[in-house]
Amino acid sequence: MILSKFVDELPIPPILKPRWKDKVHTYYEVNMTEFKQSLHSELNETTVWGYEGNYPGPTIEVESGEKVLIKWINNLPENHILPIDYTVHGAHVDVPEVRTVVHVHGASVESESDGYPEAWFTKGFKQVGPFFKKEVYQYDNNQQSVTQWYHDHALGITRLNVYAGLAGFYLIRDKQERLLNLPCGDYEIPLMIQDRSFHKNGALYYPNQPDKPIKGLETSIVPEFFGETILVNGKVWPHLDVEPRKYRFRILNGSNTRFYRIKLDSEQLIYQIGTDSGLMEYPIGIKKITLAPAERADVIIDFSNLEGKNIIMKNDAPAPFPDGDPANAVGIVMEFRISLPLTSIDTSVIPAYMVPFPKINEQLASKIRYLTLNDNMDKYGREFMLLDNKQWDAPITENPKLGSTEVWCLINLTTDTHPIHVHLIDFQVIDRRPFDVDKYNKEGVIHYNGPAIPSEPQEQGGKDTVRANPQQVTRIIMNFGPYTGRYVWHCHILEHEDYEMMRPYIVIP
Repeated sequence: MILSKFVDELPIPPILKPRWKDKVHTYYEVNMTEFKQSLHSELNETTVWGYEGNYPGPTIEVESGEKVLIKWINNLPENHILPIDYTVHGAHVDVPEVRTVVHVHGASVESESDGYPEAWFTKGFKQVGPFFKKEVYQYDNNQQSVTQWYHDHALGITRLNVYAGLAGFYLIRDKQERLLNLPCGDYEIPLMIQDRSFHKNGALYYPNQPDKPIKGLETSIVPEFFGETILVNGKVWPHLDVEPRKYRFRILNGSNTRFYRIKLDSEQLIYQIGTDSGLMEYPIGIKKITLAPAERADVIIDFSNLEGKNIIMKNDAPAPFPDGDPANAVGIVMEFRISLPLTSIDTSVIPAYMVPFPKINEQLASKIRYLTLNDNMDKYGREFMLLDNKQWDAPITENPKLGSTEVWCLINLTTDTHPIHVHLIDFQVIDRRPFDVDKYNKEGVIHYNGPAIPSEPQEQGGKDTVRANPQQVTRIIMNFGPYTGRYVWHCHILEHEDYEMMRPYIVIP
C-alpha cells in the first residue's frame, strides 16, 4: 500500500493543562484510552491508544524545581489491539493482557514514581504488579531545561503499548533557557519520529510470528521491527508550513527499533543546541544527526532567505543499524514548506554559549564495571539479547552507592548497535574503542585492536541513552543520585527490552 507524501499537515500536540495548582504542587490527571485517529488522509481511521485522547499524547510543560503530581489513569479496554506473546517474561498468561505503567524518560525521580516495569496497573487499579507502590506519581523536576518524553514501560509488552500510541513529550523549562533568546512560541516545535506499518483497512500492523514461524506457538516477539512508513507527531510523511526565519525543533526518535540519520536535502547545517539531558555548552552546526531509539536532539533550523522553497528531511540510516540494508532506510521523514509570510522580524538567536558543562573526572570513579551485551537463542530457536549475560529475574548485581561515581564499560558482543538507557541519572560518554570479539568470546579478555574514539560532537552534553556499537567497548561515566531505590537499565530497542535485555539495579544508601 503506497501512501502519498506531504499531503497532511504536521500536527502539534497540545500542551496539557493541570487540574489544579497551589503554592507547593501542580496536579495533573492523564487518561489512557482507545480511540480512532486519522494517521494519513488516504487511510481509514486507525484504532490507537493514547494519553488524553491524543496520539502522541499532550506535551507536559513544567518549570525546573516545580513539584508535579501526576495520576496516570488506565482506561483502556481489556483486550490488546496487538498480538501478545505469552512466552515473554512478564507477559505470561497469569497477568492481565492490558496493563500499563508510565516512565518519564530522562527524569530524575524517586523510584516509586519512575515507572518500574513490574509496577504496572490495570483499569481502575483493579490489579497491580508486585512493585506497584502508589497511584499518584511525584516528579520534583530537579533538572535544568530539558527535552524528556513519557511512554509506557510495562514488563513484556512495552513494545506493543508504545507502538499502539502511548508516548508524549515532557519538557522542563528554566530561566537560563529563557535568557538565551532561542526561537520560542509558535517557532518551537516538538517532532516525535516513529515508524509504523498498516493493514489495508488502516489498522496498525505488527507481526504475530517471527520470519520463521514456530508451529503451535502464538508468538509476536521478533528481534526487531521496522515499519514501512515514517510518522511525525502521529502523521505519515507530513508537511509543515513555516516562515522564513529560525525555528527550534525538539527531535525525538520514538521508534521501537529504527535508527534515523537525519539530514536536509537543501544540504544546509542543522544547529544542535541540546542533547538528551538538556542544553549543550556550545551549539554545533552539523549536516547529519544520528538518533537511536529514545535519543533526542534539540536543534535550530534557519529557514531565512528560503521563501518559496520546499525542504525535505531525509533519513539514510540502514536497518538494522549499523550494518543492515540501506534499502530498508525509508528515506523520507517530512517536508518543510517555507510558504508563510514573515509575521515579525526574527530577533531570536543561535547563542554562541549556552550553559557550562563540567566534565566528570574519571579519577573520581569509585568503581569500573565491565558489562557485556550478548546475543542468545531461546528454546524455540529465537534470538534474544541479554545484558551481562543475565536475564531479568537473575539476582541484582549493579548496586551503586548514593553519591558515588562509576564508569560502565559496555562490551558489545552482538552485531547490532544497542541504545543503552540508564534510568534516574544522566551520564557522559567518555569514548568508544574497537576490540577483538572472537578473542573475548574464547578467552574472556578485552584485546583492543584500535585507538579510543572520543564521543561524537553531537554527544557533547548530558546523555541518558548511548549508542553502544558492535565490536566496541563504550565507556560512560555517571554519578548516582539524588534518590535511592530500585531502577532499571536496558536496551531501548523495545523488542530487545521486552525480551530480556533489561536489568534492575539498586542505588543503595
